[in-house]
Amino acid sequence: MAQEVAVSIRRQSTRVRATVLAAAAVALALTLGACDSAGGDGSPKAGSDTGPAVVAPGRPGEPARTLSAEEAVREAGQDTANSADFRYAQMMIQHHGQALVMTELVPDRASSASVKRLAERISAGQKPEIGTMEGWLKNNGADKRKETHDHSTMPGMATEAQLKQLRAARGKAFDTLFLKLMITHHQGAITMATEALSEGNNVLVEEMAGDVVAQQTVEIDRMRKLMA
Repeated sequence: MAQEVAVSIRRQSTRVRATVLAAAAVALALTLGACDSAGGDGSPKAGSDTGPAVVAPGRPGEPARTLSAEEAVREAGQDTANSADFRYAQMMIQHHGQALVMTELVPDRASSASVKRLAERISAGQKPEIGTMEGWLKNNGADKRKETHDHSTMPGMATEAQLKQLRAARGKAFDTLFLKLMITHHQGAITMATEALSEGNNVLVEEMAGDVVAQQTVEIDRMRKLMA
């Protein structure tokens, strides 16, 4: 269900941009046409409009807006990262980092071969994602932004007490606790990614968040089957 919601949000966001871009192109063409029909001094002829208005659909959950031709053209090219994009990338790096800490415990403690393979897949998937997000932050000047985020409030994060319990567990007890904590951890990541999809503005962040929702939804299903 969460995967379907995230994919729907991504598609809506993409359609919004495409619609604004198309509307901007029409507005620009009409505006240029109006300029061609203007008087010799460049001013509009009597009775002509100052420019067409464009109705642009809002982002998911937001109302449509009426833009001038100039605003539509300007907005169509916008993909500037906002605070939600930076917050997601910065916090998800930390979130993924804890998942790697948990998966590193698996080889010496788990008894299930399926749990070991799952941990390998999680690690193989999230390590490069961390690198991608770190690269995105660097390329977008995150080091120049004075923002602080409380990582302790991230959804799904295991507490220090839970991690201590996981480190002390062995065999089937470890398998069960690992799956329980990792399911909660994945659910938290999906929550964060869904928020980024609805509140962020950058296409690359949307793609990263969409990938997290898709991949971790599948992994949650696998973990639930292993616990059954």
